[in-house]
Amino acid sequence: MARAHYYVVPHNGAWAIKHNDKYYSYNTKAEAKAAAVDAAHKSGKQGHDAQVIVQLTNGQFQTEWTYGHDPYPPRG
Repeated sequence: MARAHYYVVPHNGAWAIKHNDKYYSYNTKAEAKAAAVDAAHKSGKQGHDAQVIVQLTNGQFQTEWTYGHDPYPPRG
């Protein structure tokens, strides 16, 4: 099955989870991260691998939480 990605990003002056090209707004980054982990966990229980990816202040992304097979570190 495909991996479900939940991105925690700044959006319209607040924080949001971006999943499947939809945004779900939260007041704080912590609230968005907690909701994303919960959603990813539920997705994992349904048989998907899932990841929560958080945008950092420098604009880069960091994997915050993984359910199922973790692709990192990649095989070398």
